[in-house]
Amino acid sequence: MKEQKAWVMNGFVGLLVVLALGAFGITMLVQEIFALGAPALLIAVILLSGLVVVQPNQAMIVTFFGSYVGTLRESGLWITVPFSIRKQVSLKVRNFNSVKLKVNDIEGNPIEIAAVVVFRVVDSAKAMFDVDKYEQFVEIQSETALRHVANKYPYDVFGDKGYSLRGNSEEIATELSNELQERLSVAGVEVLEARLTHLAYSTEIASAMLQRQQAAAIISARSMIVEGAVGMVQLAIAQLQQEGVVELDEERKAAMINNLLVAIVSDRSANPVINTGSLY
Repeated sequence: MKEQKAWVMNGFVGLLVVLALGAFGITMLVQEIFALGAPALLIAVILLSGLVVVQPNQAMIVTFFGSYVGTLRESGLWITVPFSIRKQVSLKVRNFNSVKLKVNDIEGNPIEIAAVVVFRVVDSAKAMFDVDKYEQFVEIQSETALRHVANKYPYDVFGDKGYSLRGNSEEIATELSNELQERLSVAGVEVLEARLTHLAYSTEIASAMLQRQQAAAIISARSMIVEGAVGMVQLAIAQLQQEGVVELDEERKAAMINNLLVAIVSDRSANPVINTGSLY
């Protein structure tokens, strides 16, 4: 199905035509001129049956004896195909808040996730005829797409290890929107935005995963500290040798490296030891 424009006539002009035909027909019947009066009244009744009011941000689906003849989108008073059936479809922007879903991320950890989807109908014919109750279709497909995206990524990562649900909210929202658009295009629905509204570990593993996050954060921080410490030690030794401050053999160089690394990497402040030499 594809939306098309239905035949319409301005409703106010149509009402004037109906009143004129009705007055003419009644006059002819009073004068017993049935050949003109009866057809005029019949045409007036036929035109009157096509009278319809379209509200703003609302589409009116017009079907005639089971056939789709078009859609009315412009608000106002209109006269369309007589003896047709008209059904309303809202074109307003709407929100769908999913329930909290319990799914597994790519690492198998159970998480709770929810999202909000902002959408609107852009093709009323598809929304009415290609799916059964497009509102429910949007709900089911939104939850399905949310589960699929949640299964593709870990809850959280440390360092440059790729995307995560918690650390890359913008990228996840974009992917969720694109996948939803592919699924909902068959229903004539445009996805304006899709974002996560809730993301957390399931209660049964929340405390354990918190400890895991803390441990991973400590390891990541320690790795950065060690990497920085090695660079600082290399720079210090190179500068000492370049400026000729002190001559370092391999043993003294190793001792200096050891002392510098301990002072930099240690989580406690260094306590200097001053060598004053022997008293005797």
